[in-house]
Amino acid sequence: MNVQIFGTNKSQDTKKAVRFFQERGVKPQFVDLQELYMSQGEIGRFVQKFGVKALVDTKSKPYKDGGLEHLSIPDEQMTQKLIDEPKLLLQPLVRSGNTLSVSWDEKLWKDWFNENKGKA
Repeated sequence: MNVQIFGTNKSQDTKKAVRFFQERGVKPQFVDLQELYMSQGEIGRFVQKFGVKALVDTKSKPYKDGGLEHLSIPDEQMTQKLIDEPKLLLQPLVRSGNTLSVSWDEKLWKDWFNENKGKA
């Protein structure tokens, strides 16, 4: 089972996601968005599945400080803002193959794990 986790080291849910998979013997690939930008194509997968608004952490400090709740921003511009400022993202973003999740989703991850047990 290959798992890729996008987030930051400051996100508690991201840390918990890494630990969740490690405890099940899966070594996830962690992409620290404070060090590496998420590519347009990679974030595009999540936007295509969930919509850009579903990826935005409306409780985050950058969201509030940027006055984003008062602005109407086209999806393309908001996607770029998410790439430029990862603290705007709901974290973690998790990918296993073509299956994606946003934020903490233990039930879905358990389903992924159970479906992939015993597979090489």
